[in-house]
Amino acid sequence: MHPRLKEILAHKRSEVENLRRKGLPAGRRKGFPPVRDFKKAISRPDRTGLIAEIKFASPSAGVIRERTDPSAIGRIYEENGVAAISFLTDSRFFGGDLNDLPRLKEAVSLPLLRKDFILDEIQVRESFLYGADAILLIARILSRETLEELIAVSKEFGLTPLTEIHDRDDLEKAVDAGAEMIGINNRNLNTFEVSLQATFELAPLIPKGCIKVSESGISGKEEIGLLRSVGIQAVLVGTSIMKSEG
Repeated sequence: MHPRLKEILAHKRSEVENLRRKGLPAGRRKGFPPVRDFKKAISRPDRTGLIAEIKFASPSAGVIRERTDPSAIGRIYEENGVAAISFLTDSRFFGGDLNDLPRLKEAVSLPLLRKDFILDEIQVRESFLYGADAILLIARILSRETLEELIAVSKEFGLTPLTEIHDRDDLEKAVDAGAEMIGINNRNLNTFEVSLQATFELAPLIPKGCIKVSESGISGKEEIGLLRSVGIQAVLVGTSIMKSEG
């Protein structure tokens, strides 16, 4: 595991402890519409679903874009026909802000994926209360038992869990934990290097019936076409869109 990822996880664990101490806000979800169907939105048979990401920085890329209103970016994404929006809510390392998620929810009609480092059930409940429709669960940083628990809790709240993998061990863990939507991260979390080869190798191994998503390192229609040829139903694109979006 990359030293920077270890740093991120140590900080995230401290955030979880603080969250447990202060508790969750009461009644925040009441003003939102029902949970939107993330799975249906990204897995239409007639096209590859585009999950467009909002993120302003990352440990590997540094500052990607000067911070602006995520709601304005979300409206541009929706106007351009994306299937869903991924919002990176980690503040310290990715320049996000969970408090922007409710405003983004009100600004668009698309399903929202909360992308963060989810380690504990309380973060799943927090995601629901702030308006998320789906959450990212990273197999590499969770035990099989914890992953299974978080998938189950997500479903209890009506959220769609997208389980992220990078290698065969991650895939085995995800399948054993009951994952029904699997995202192949083309970024190696040990080195931060990116290669679409991860998707080409792993996609054929994902059980039939699972929704297959490819994440990271995707920048053009030609690449999306190649990914679709190995069964990918949706792609998550962040850095290239954030750099080009006007």
